[in-house]
Amino acid sequence: MYLKNNFSKLIKQDMNRIIVLFLGMCFWYSATAQQPLSLAEAIEKGLENNYQIKISEANLEIAANNDDWVIAGRYPQINLTLNSNNGFTNTNNPASILREQSSFSSGIVPGIELNWTLFDGYRVRFTKKQLEGLRQLNEGNVQVAVENSIQAIINAYNQALVQQEQLEVLGEVLELSRDRINYQETRKEFGQATSFDLLQTQDAYLSDSTNYLVQENNLENAFRNLNLSMGVDDLSQRYLLTDELAVEADGYELEALKQKLLASNKNLQNLQINRELANINTRIQEAAKYPTVNLRTGATYNVNISAGEQKFAFSPEPETIPQVASKNFNYFLNFSATYNLFDWGRRKKNIENAMTEELIAQLNIDDLKRNLFTQLENTYATYNNQKRLLELTDQLQENASRNLNIANERFKGGLINSFDYRSIQLSYINATQSRLNALLNLKNTEVELIRLIGGLVR
Repeated sequence: MYLKNNFSKLIKQDMNRIIVLFLGMCFWYSATAQQPLSLAEAIEKGLENNYQIKISEANLEIAANNDDWVIAGRYPQINLTLNSNNGFTNTNNPASILREQSSFSSGIVPGIELNWTLFDGYRVRFTKKQLEGLRQLNEGNVQVAVENSIQAIINAYNQALVQQEQLEVLGEVLELSRDRINYQETRKEFGQATSFDLLQTQDAYLSDSTNYLVQENNLENAFRNLNLSMGVDDLSQRYLLTDELAVEADGYELEALKQKLLASNKNLQNLQINRELANINTRIQEAAKYPTVNLRTGATYNVNISAGEQKFAFSPEPETIPQVASKNFNYFLNFSATYNLFDWGRRKKNIENAMTEELIAQLNIDDLKRNLFTQLENTYATYNNQKRLLELTDQLQENASRNLNIANERFKGGLINSFDYRSIQLSYINATQSRLNALLNLKNTEVELIRLIGGLVR
């Protein structure tokens, strides 16, 4: 009898600790989940903080800055030149009347030059198209980064919603288990329940408390993943999620989805731009078969100062040459044409390689189309299957909820034992979690379906 009473006291003490811990966790959860957050706000915040989007936008800024005729080489270059002319001359010729002469000259030649390629086989035009294609390619890369970010945020938000709802279900079941303990304790006082019945009820409560704590950790992890997808530095931040995981399973037609995929899939569009860039590169290589015509014009102004001394045969002493300044202005306008007659087949090989790169680009498009169509059909089939599965789990949850309500009344009326009631309670938990998982899978599949057809845009 002493061991029995002590054991009962220990159980009650453990129960009290669990209740305190449970209430503390509930209080902590309600105190920290104060900041409301909708899905639209999460997406907006994530797009602002995503580093890959920032990197892609920076690359786009560079590409847009390069998309200019100046970079393509359409306009001439004007250079200001400045040259110095310094020299020393020493002449010694015994056979000449002027036996010796030495002089030093110093000068400066400022000038301005204009160099302009008038024709180079339309290379400038093709280069400009190439720069336009690179800008478009970087725009596509930004859209791909946006798609990936939006998909990650939506999936993380929905995951947090599911974990939160699962926590609420376990909290509801935990409340029922606590009521059963109070009910069994009352029955035991009147001799209608045994210690075995009370222990079974307490075991159920302990199991439900453990599941609740595990689910609380799952919810914390879901919020961390949500913060990570939004680029929030404080990963422990929790939110009051204002959107609901509503069931709005739209119907899609596979052929219509394929047409949208061909028209709007961002990865496919990027490969198509790469194919155009490969074609432009072929034309640039072919431009080497044409001559190049250049214009060079400019002007120079030369100022030269010289001085020295000289010695004649009839003069015993050298004479000093006075300092003399000379000036010279020169203007020039020149044309030049260059044509490569023979380069051992290098141009031909460059053109062949460029055409091969075009073929590779087209093969990449064909390969991606086949893979995308396969992904689309698989995702489409999975989506329809998830819709049917959700309908079944909805019915299972509804039945499990009704069974739990009936079982609760029948248990209080003594018509079923604690084992039967616990079995029905577990069935309700499993049915609810199965429905939430089916709903989450349906949402994730739908997001993937929309991404494949290029529907995830800012």
